[in-house]
Amino acid sequence: MSKETLSPVHTFRYVSPLHGRYIRERVYSLVVDRNCFSVAVGGSRMVKIAGLASNRGRNLLHIADRAPGGAELSIVLTNEDGAPVIEGASERGVPTEVVSRNEGESRESHEQRILDTLEGYDFDIICLDGYMRVLTDEFVDNAPTTLNIHPSLLPAFPGMDAHEQVLDSGVRMTGCTVHVVTEEVDAGPIVTQEAVPVYEDDEAADLKDRVLYEAEFTAYPRAVRWFAEDRVTVDHDSETVEIEDDTGGGFPQRRVVSDDLDSSLRYGENPHQDAAVYADAACEEASVVSAPQLNEGAKALSYNNYNDADGALNLIKEFDEPAAAVIKHTNPAGCATADSIAEAYDKALRTDAKSAFGGIVALNRECDADTAEQVVDSFKEVVVAPGYTDAALDVLTDKKNLRVLDVGELGEVSERLTEKPLVGGRLVQERDLAAPTRDDFEIVTEREPTDEELATMEFAWQTLKHVKSNGIVLASGTETVGLGVGQVSRVDAVELAAKKAERDADGKSSAGAVMGSDAFFPFPDGIEAAAEAGIEAVIQPGGSVNDEDVIEAADEHGMAMVFTGMRCFRHD
Repeated sequence: MSKETLSPVHTFRYVSPLHGRYIRERVYSLVVDRNCFSVAVGGSRMVKIAGLASNRGRNLLHIADRAPGGAELSIVLTNEDGAPVIEGASERGVPTEVVSRNEGESRESHEQRILDTLEGYDFDIICLDGYMRVLTDEFVDNAPTTLNIHPSLLPAFPGMDAHEQVLDSGVRMTGCTVHVVTEEVDAGPIVTQEAVPVYEDDEAADLKDRVLYEAEFTAYPRAVRWFAEDRVTVDHDSETVEIEDDTGGGFPQRRVVSDDLDSSLRYGENPHQDAAVYADAACEEASVVSAPQLNEGAKALSYNNYNDADGALNLIKEFDEPAAAVIKHTNPAGCATADSIAEAYDKALRTDAKSAFGGIVALNRECDADTAEQVVDSFKEVVVAPGYTDAALDVLTDKKNLRVLDVGELGEVSERLTEKPLVGGRLVQERDLAAPTRDDFEIVTEREPTDEELATMEFAWQTLKHVKSNGIVLASGTETVGLGVGQVSRVDAVELAAKKAERDADGKSSAGAVMGSDAFFPFPDGIEAAAEAGIEAVIQPGGSVNDEDVIEAADEHGMAMVFTGMRCFRHD
């Protein structure tokens, strides 16, 4: 369709949605299509920034490196000839300008020259970074929205020497504030803030560095990203700022994590790594972090002890019946429920006593002397329980290197989220608290599972949630028979579980057992391997494109199989 150009160039006033006020006239080409009217502005829709700095401009350079939300610096201007920010910007390919204030020149005249210089560049917002001049009303009124970052939690400690003010005041928390610049110094509406603790041994230089790297380098890019995502509404008349979707809820837009150092550890996962454990004082759920160590003469828990003990405790919390588990490298070496805690421990241990050597024991009932005697029969690192009889403590504390943790009453699960730190961030997810029952199972084979098999399936799934993927659990009754953990092939996991059951289990066998798989079987080969091991029933999520082939293989071997409709991957 042909286009008709009304005029080569039309000039009109552009009101930016980012700041809601007139900046200046811009020139755009106006083209008319018979069926639509559009403005071709040319170039990217990304937010462009004019940065003003008087010295190093480290926040501006950090924003240039990060490009939050796709924003980019289109110009860096300084009022100081030779300011280091010029070299940093040039190295990044950002145009630079120096507009020094002449001797005797008024602030208004100087700032008008700055505005005139900026007129030659395309930008949407102005970001100040250590710009050591108070802007005049004329600048604020005639520039687009201008942001500044101040090294304190405004309105506390405005003006110069914020870090010295913080230290002199004795406050225990400081940070930084990104705010909109108004006529009043350090008093414009706040866009975002970031907190940093103040320590007893802090000096101004220490605090300055920590606020810069831990707070400013987080808060300023966040604010810019919000502008780039068109989430910020600045009302200059009422001097307010609203951030779209800056909400709380299950996964809030921003998280502040504050833990207290509980203790330094001997080392981390390996002796060459330093480590410490931090405690969340608000946590009400039974945990190994807050559990007192009853045998004070024993060495303190290591990083790996904490990690494994946490995994063991989370596993036995799954069960209402007396339950015991032995954990090695965060994986169950065995797990069982029974009428008594001593019987449960015996069944769990007999799954793989060899692997349980040097492991972590977790119980969901008070530890009695009978159970304690079994625990100390071979070397264990830690035992975790919601209490101990005096007789049990006499037995356990006699072992010098066995750490005894009392987590108190298990109670309800209250911590909803779990997280994994990454380099540069962290993953946060809901804990896997799902426990599908036989009412949720979809029976997909010709043979239906027996009531006993259904009960075993429920137990197997609750245990399987705590096995590293690819994970397979073989179970009989309410005890594990063999486990295949952390394999890259599901068939390998099946074969490993069967091998462990036949080689390492005491009085147990894969023959006639129930198999649980943490994810679907992509091919029938996993079922074929299970049939070869004598497995008679299977619980798995289902959902493979080859489900029909897998079901057919189960039917050929007379297996009963149910789908849960959910998987239970565990990758760390």
